[in-house]
Amino acid sequence: MTGDDAVAIVTGAASGIGKGIAEVLANEGATVVVADIDEDAARETAGELSGEAMAVPVDVTDPDETNALAEAVVDEHGRIDILCANAGIYPSAPLDELSTDDWDDVLDVNVKSVLLSVQACLPHMKAQEYGRIVLTSSITGPMVGYPGWTHYGASKAAMLGFMRTAAMEVADADITINAVLPGNIQTGGLDDLGEEYLDRMRASIPKGTLGTPEDIGHAVAYLASEEAGYVTGASLVVDGGQTLPESPLALEELE
Repeated sequence: MTGDDAVAIVTGAASGIGKGIAEVLANEGATVVVADIDEDAARETAGELSGEAMAVPVDVTDPDETNALAEAVVDEHGRIDILCANAGIYPSAPLDELSTDDWDDVLDVNVKSVLLSVQACLPHMKAQEYGRIVLTSSITGPMVGYPGWTHYGASKAAMLGFMRTAAMEVADADITINAVLPGNIQTGGLDDLGEEYLDRMRASIPKGTLGTPEDIGHAVAYLASEEAGYVTGASLVVDGGQTLPESPLALEELE
């Protein structure tokens, strides 16, 4: 449980996994701040959530904007209990065509934004001697690879390296930092990859189905809860068993 008085910031919350996280936290009783670069979509999502919610437009790669986000939340609600650093992009590019601009864009949105969001919220969490920070990483990069996503995989692995040391540095203030590692989750972005891709992914998952944004939201809700206070620097895989088979032959044995 997140607690009825918890204030949670979710970046990239206007759609996809971020929206699923926001919905679950709101249903658990938290006041949710929908932070997204798409202001109109953020306001629409905030309006759909149960309980109290607010929308804040933010470019998570800009330190001035992430600091302003944290200040706006404290001004409005007096505290920040939960930060879900979820904003991310996943454009595809073959290695031999990957430009440095492509690389920088992905690393900025997926990794630098984590640093900036955490740095913006930390002073407030330290002052209240309490905080729950949850990062949205991925199985791609830390555990597996997929052609076309070298930059994405690198960014998601980097998030875990950041998490492990950062969690040590803030532990004495009762602040935890953990990560969820989603597998293939049914979102609009995933749908854009085509039905053939979706069918191949379903076939690679022991449960036989893609996950939902709410599946990730429930995992985040646990890591963001008071009950998870002794869990920090941990990675929670939420993939329907996708990373379990030794080879595709193992799945054939289950049929």
